[in-house]
Amino acid sequence: MRDLLFEIGTEELPAGFINPAVDQLLKMFQKKSKKLALGYSEMRGYGTPRRLAIVVNELEASQKDMVEVLLGPSKKAGFDEQGNPTPAAQGFARSKGATVDDLELVVTEKGEYLQLKREVKGQPTIELLPLLLKEMIGELAFPKSMRWGSNMQTFARPIQWLTVRYGDQTVDLEHEGIVSSNKTQGHRFLAPEPRAIDSVKMYEQTLTDAEVIGDYEQRKEAVLASINEALKTGGFGDSGSVFIDDNLLATVTNLIEKPFGICGTFDEKFLGLPDEVLITSMREHQKYFPIIDQNKKLLPGFIAVNNTRVKNDSLSREGHERVLRARLEDALFFFESDKKQPLDNRIAGLTGIIFQAKLGTMREKSERIIKLTRLLAESLEPEWMADAQRAAQLCKADLITDMVAEFPSLQGTMGSAYAQEAGEADSVVQGIKEHYMPLRAGAPLPGSVTGTLVGMADRIDTIAGCFGIGQVPTGTTDPFGLRRLALALIHLISDRSYQLDLNDIFKKALALYGDKVNGGQETVESIVEFIRRRFENDLVAKGGDNNVIQAVSSVDFSDVIDCTQKINALAEFQGVEDFAILASSFKRVRNIVKDNSQQTIDAKLLSENAEKQLYQVYEKLVIDLKAPLEKKNYQEVLKKMLVLKDPVDIFFNEVMVMAEDRGVRQNRLNMLTAIGSIILSVGDISKMHRE
Repeated sequence: MRDLLFEIGTEELPAGFINPAVDQLLKMFQKKSKKLALGYSEMRGYGTPRRLAIVVNELEASQKDMVEVLLGPSKKAGFDEQGNPTPAAQGFARSKGATVDDLELVVTEKGEYLQLKREVKGQPTIELLPLLLKEMIGELAFPKSMRWGSNMQTFARPIQWLTVRYGDQTVDLEHEGIVSSNKTQGHRFLAPEPRAIDSVKMYEQTLTDAEVIGDYEQRKEAVLASINEALKTGGFGDSGSVFIDDNLLATVTNLIEKPFGICGTFDEKFLGLPDEVLITSMREHQKYFPIIDQNKKLLPGFIAVNNTRVKNDSLSREGHERVLRARLEDALFFFESDKKQPLDNRIAGLTGIIFQAKLGTMREKSERIIKLTRLLAESLEPEWMADAQRAAQLCKADLITDMVAEFPSLQGTMGSAYAQEAGEADSVVQGIKEHYMPLRAGAPLPGSVTGTLVGMADRIDTIAGCFGIGQVPTGTTDPFGLRRLALALIHLISDRSYQLDLNDIFKKALALYGDKVNGGQETVESIVEFIRRRFENDLVAKGGDNNVIQAVSSVDFSDVIDCTQKINALAEFQGVEDFAILASSFKRVRNIVKDNSQQTIDAKLLSENAEKQLYQVYEKLVIDLKAPLEKKNYQEVLKKMLVLKDPVDIFFNEVMVMAEDRGVRQNRLNMLTAIGSIILSVGDISKMHRE
């Protein structure tokens, strides 16, 4: 057993490409080595802007010899009536480098088949690696790739070198004219000369000696250490700390191979800008970390992380400060200029922004959001109607401000800042700011009712419009992010326990588009089905039982909260023995009644004691369930349903449902259908029955 190093050296890769690419390499090698029956002890990935690498420890020196069993054609297809081999048998044997005499007959579940059993000698790993690793290079996928120079294969950036070592041997590998060697490259500026890898075990140390921190987590810790060190020497003393944004930290970690932090300052006049503007200016354009005080208020300072050591810290600091100052001057100009025109006056300008070619302008969308917000507020939060409508009216107005044009990520944030400057109510300000929340799965939800209502209206409008013109997500495309929007809508509803009829609200949302869309019932059903699948996937991802979820959502999915309450109730009951027996009986009921929908029961046609007893239990249960069903107390409903277990079992044991008399038969089917409808008021518990 020997260790393997496989390193792909490149020009500087985009920061967001590196970690996913390393993960791909690890998964690909795991899959391919398993297919080749090559064992190893452990594997580790490395990624920096200039390299993607894996180290595989104790990789077996060769495949094990094994017996390969290959199934061929059936006996009937392999031999004619005289017992002579057919072309099918001859062709199968020939394709495997054997003769018909080498084949044997075996009995399978499908009958007798021809089979070839042969010994396969394991190949040395050193001979298998070139093709395996070359395939990995070709299969690496990036968000964006292109052909470089005369190369035929696409890649994120030009490949500069390949380092492949297996034990003390260099694996021969060639890709687009680049030949593998035992040498890697150090830091581009601090140690640019090639470094030999004599031992795979020394790979990480070799990188360290060449001023490169190859391990992502170690490099991230080094970035944090360099930030804190820069803060200490930057003149802020104990009064400040660095605001660490995890996404920015991840980006910076993959922009450098060795970090060198430096602290800079800016004019205090820029603190008059909204915090989000300052932070965005530093984070998005310059990748700087803001400095805050003990109360988390911004201080006039920042930390930059360089990829190289500089001789003159003052010169480097001044350079960073000069670049940031230009950005902040622009931002301050935009902010002061934008404030001169109230948001109300900007609404008309939304006519010039296209929402979607077939769906009209942002002005039209804004008007629909106002109407949808009113509809939602009327049924869910009537006391917030006025403020929610005002927030809806202003929520898109900042799209035509200079600040949002410069910093698109500040949509909503700038609208709320300008609304606050204009003296709008706090709930309106917060609603404008929060209506885009959550930005992604797991992100914070709005803290205000107004933000929730406007956010729901915005997403409902977009989903309805896209489905109305047939812009439905496929397996590979979702240009409007409708899956994300649907999941956000579910989370907004769930967070505030809003009992909302999805069929009704989407029917109304489609109607607001007029003849721009197909607003028929089929479209409504498609939308609700789409949201249902997102709902199910979300619950399963959180650890929910798929059988329980399907038992409820497959029967009726129009109210997220009602559906969730039923699922929670069924989840509590699924371990109860009597309930499991009832689920089994209900499965039998469903199989017998099939498509029967009639529920009219004629008591005069009940002749058997078992069916009379079941009917009495059913009649009483209908009365007993009325109150808990109205209160949506589904735990109580399920508890009361358990009285059906014994009467249903006795009924099936003693009564012939499919009686010869047509009227009696139909009457018994109707009673079972009626009993089934009671159970279906919570869910199709037959889906929970496990054989």
